[in-house]
Amino acid sequence: MITGELNGKIDRVWDAFWSGGISNPLEVIEQITYLLFIRRLDDLNTLAEKKARLTGVGDIVKTCGSVIFRRPP
Repeated sequence: MITGELNGKIDRVWDAFWSGGISNPLEVIEQITYLLFIRRLDDLNTLAEKKARLTGVGDIVKTCGSVIFRRPP
């Protein structure tokens, strides 16, 4: 069952997409999936950097072309 708090969060996300010009539910799901994928890449990169710091191997930065995924300090 969806609680009131969760329902409110879902509504806020939906409103953000709607006000950004994305009103098709399939497009919203596509964008959320993309954001979750990027978040997972960032989490894995952060974990690799932490492991590199602990083992002393050096700073590992995953790149995609000229883009570097890095969390702000």
